[in-house]
Amino acid sequence: MNDQELSADRKALRINLDSSKYGTFAEIGAGQEVARHFFQAGGAAGTVAKTISAYDMKFSDAIYGEAGRYVSRKRLVQMMAHEYELLDERLSDARGGESTFFAFSNTVSALNFSKTNECHGWMGIRFQISPLSPHHDIILHVRMLDTDNQLQQEAIGILGVNLVYGAMHLNHDPDAFIDSLSDSLGIGRIEVDMIEFNGPSFDLVDNRVLCLKLTEKGLTHAIMFNSSGHVVQPSENLYKKACLIERGSFRPLTKVNLDMLEKAKVQFVAREDVEESSVEVFMELTLRSLINEGDIDYDDFISRIEVINSCGYGVLVSNYLEYFKLSSYLRRYVKKPIGLVLGLNNLADIFKEDYYSNLEGGILEAFGKLFKDNVKIYAYPIELKNFERYRLQMGIGDNVETDLVEEQDGLLTIDNLLVAGNLRNLYKYIRENGFLVTIENCDRTNMNLFSRDIFKLVCNREEGWKESLPSCVSDMIEKKNLWQDCT
Repeated sequence: MNDQELSADRKALRINLDSSKYGTFAEIGAGQEVARHFFQAGGAAGTVAKTISAYDMKFSDAIYGEAGRYVSRKRLVQMMAHEYELLDERLSDARGGESTFFAFSNTVSALNFSKTNECHGWMGIRFQISPLSPHHDIILHVRMLDTDNQLQQEAIGILGVNLVYGAMHLNHDPDAFIDSLSDSLGIGRIEVDMIEFNGPSFDLVDNRVLCLKLTEKGLTHAIMFNSSGHVVQPSENLYKKACLIERGSFRPLTKVNLDMLEKAKVQFVAREDVEESSVEVFMELTLRSLINEGDIDYDDFISRIEVINSCGYGVLVSNYLEYFKLSSYLRRYVKKPIGLVLGLNNLADIFKEDYYSNLEGGILEAFGKLFKDNVKIYAYPIELKNFERYRLQMGIGDNVETDLVEEQDGLLTIDNLLVAGNLRNLYKYIRENGFLVTIENCDRTNMNLFSRDIFKLVCNREEGWKESLPSCVSDMIEKKNLWQDCT
C-alpha cells in the first residue's frame, strides 16, 4: 500500500515494526489519542519508551517549567525538549547507535462541557533522521472543527499519527508531508494554520512557503505574518486588539497603498472606542483568484510579503475572495472594532450582486455578515478620470452609474458614488449609519498611478520607477533584486 492508502492504525503499525524508531509520547488535552493508536496497532513495545499526560497545571509546571498559557507554542517546545533530553540522557549509550529517537508532544484544548472554549492546540515532534544525528523539529498549530468532544479527540489522534509518520517517512518531501496531514480526516474536521520545519536538514526549506501551501491545499483559510516576516497565530497576535486591514495586490506596495493605510489609521485611532496602543495594522493578500487559476508563484508572493514587511507592517494571506468572509474570519479573533481599508473602485465591486449568487440571502446576507459587530469600511477616494479607466480595465459597467455622479473637486467619494438603482437605498442605509467612512486628507500626487503600470516600470527598471514607491520598498527591491525582467 502507498502512503496515501494507509489508515492511521496501519501507519502506526508500520512505525511499530521498525525497530530503529523509538520515543516518547507526551499529550495534554484530548486524551492520549495519539499514543492509543500505537498501542492499538500492536507491537508498540518496539516503539514506545514512555507515554505521559500531565493534565494538572502544577504537575505540568513541575515537569516542564512555567509557560503562562498551557495551550501555547512555548509549552509545546518545553514538552518536546524535556522528553527528548530524557531519551538522550537515559538511552543514548544503550541504543543511540542503532535507533533514531523522537519525542512527540501536543497540548490541546478540546471542546469543553459548556461548549464555550476555543478548540485548538499545538502539536510537534522532535526527532532524528538517522542514528546519532542532530535533532529536527516539526511544529504545527491545529484548530478542531468537529462539534463533539469525542470526535475532536479522534481527529487529534489521527492527525498526530499522520504527523509522526510524515516526520519519519516524508521529511524529505514537505509537499507530500502536508498532503498526508489530512489522510483519513479530509479537510472538514481540522484546520492546520501554521507549520514549521526546523533543523540542519531543513535549512533550504522556506517555512513561509509551507504555510502558504496550507492555504492553497485547503488546510486553512488564512496565514498571518508579523512585521518581521514570521508566521504568527491570529488568536495570539490579535488578542484584545482592534485591527485595521488593507486588501490589495501590493505588487509592489506603492505610495498610494501606504497613504491609504496611514490616513485611515489616523481616523481609526481617533475613535472613542479605539485605543491606539492596542491596534494591529496590517495588509492582506488573497490567494483565491490564483488558486482558481491553478498557478501560484510562491516567490512572487514572498516578495510581496517582504516589501510590506520593509514598511513595518504585517501581512495576512487568505483564500477569501469576498470581503464578508474576510470580516467573518477576523471576527473569530477580534472583539474590538475592525476597519477595512479599500479604494472606491473596490467599494463599487462589492455592490455587484453576481458575487453573492451562491448565498441564499444574496447581497443582504453578505452585507449582514460584512458589517456585523462594529466593522467599518474606510474608503479611499479616486479621481473620476481614473475610475473610468479602472472600469475599462476591469470590465465594470453595470453596477455603477458614473454619468450621474456629481463631480466634487474631481474626486469620487462615498458621498457622490451612485450604485445600481435597485441597491441605492441599501447603499444609503450603510453610508448614513456610519458603516462607510471617507478617508480624508489624501495625497493626490500619485492618484493617477495604476499598480499595473508601476509594476511594468519596476520589472523593466525603467527610468523613474522609484518615484511612485516608498523608499523602503524601492530599497528592498534593489537589495533583493525583486521582479527583475518579470514581464
